[in-house]
Amino acid sequence: MKLKAIALVGFGAAGLAACGPAPTPQQQAARQHEIACLGGTLGGALIGGVIGNQFGGGSGKDILTAAGAAAGGFEGQRYAC
Repeated sequence: MKLKAIALVGFGAAGLAACGPAPTPQQQAARQHEIACLGGTLGGALIGGVIGNQFGGGSGKDILTAAGAAAGGFEGQRYAC
């Protein structure tokens, strides 16, 4: 539940950041790249956390969820950026 709330806040912030006008095409392209990087990182972390949550039990489940979120965030950023 916490991960869903964090993801929702992150995507909301990215959406609000995209609302402002960019004076030049270069700034608009840079802004779109930043949003793509953020989206890839958050999306990867969300998917990795869900996959990691499927394994283990007790505190091991929490550790695998965190490890999955970290690995997913890293790979999502690497793919999107």
